[in-house]
Amino acid sequence: MAHPIHQANENSPYGDLTREEFYKKHHILHEQSFMLNQQNMKIFTQSWRPNLAPRLRGLVAMVHGYNSESSWLFELNAVAIAKAGFYVCALDLQGHGCSDGSPGHIPNIRPVVEDCIEFFDSARADHPKLPAFIYGESLGGAIATLICLKQRYQWDGLVLNGAMCGVSKKFKPAWPLEKLLPVAALFAPNWRIVISKPVASKSYKEEWKRRLVAKSPSRRTGGKPPAATALEFMRVCEYIKRNCHGLEVPMLVVHGGDDTVCDPNSARFVHESAASKDKSVKIFSGMWHQLIGEPNESVELVFGTVLSWIGERADKAKTNSCPLMPSLDLEYAILTK
Repeated sequence: MAHPIHQANENSPYGDLTREEFYKKHHILHEQSFMLNQQNMKIFTQSWRPNLAPRLRGLVAMVHGYNSESSWLFELNAVAIAKAGFYVCALDLQGHGCSDGSPGHIPNIRPVVEDCIEFFDSARADHPKLPAFIYGESLGGAIATLICLKQRYQWDGLVLNGAMCGVSKKFKPAWPLEKLLPVAALFAPNWRIVISKPVASKSYKEEWKRRLVAKSPSRRTGGKPPAATALEFMRVCEYIKRNCHGLEVPMLVVHGGDDTVCDPNSARFVHESAASKDKSVKIFSGMWHQLIGEPNESVELVFGTVLSWIGERADKAKTNSCPLMPSLDLEYAILTK
């Protein structure tokens, strides 16, 4: 099954079609809406499902990365998964895409995680008989990991794609700025001096895909996270490193071997440390941070791996095979100081 990236060009992920024509061609039913979160912010949500499948194989909740959104290029991955017979849902994180919030400003990860849980719980409640998987890219991978730590035994699988389990040394703020981040975050939380180059320049190998990302109509920020956000990301990575042994969900880790944004070795560490009995890791040699940003034949290889892994476990999953257990209480002590 060909990934929809083959249809994209540097001007549109839908190629020469309108968005509606694109959905019709791929036999996808699409819905979008807004939810009001606990902070009274409007959060953009959407879903995709195949309109020809006799039955759905499962549900896949997707979380995008920093400076991304649930539409545009990320959406092509959602459509690829939906075409394989799944109900797919996603939201725009606070400060991203069409959701409320200061652009790219995430000084506290907790409300963002709570938004995801609220929306995904609602989607799962509407499809209670479907095995449920959570998929995260980059920052979305860190968020998906935090969700699985909190909602233990409530997910049938976790897929981490270029997950932010650790920030690459090549991408961390230069010394002494890294040591001064707590002070900068306190007195100048919106100070965008942390990273020297835009994220896209180190994330998408194909130049035309970088141009495509930049043309998103709902793109709201460039690449430099504010000081408070950068500090929070480093805290999140440390939290995951200390607590990933608590992961028991079946998991697949895919990562680019030449990722200079999110450290591949940190992804390996999470895989090795997790208590999951069913876990796999695939580090793709020579690939960069955003795996959809690779040449299209490489995209097929990566998502062939992802779709095969999810499909096998969805087809074997038994509804309500495990009772709900007490969740790991994420205090985020270090994250919310």
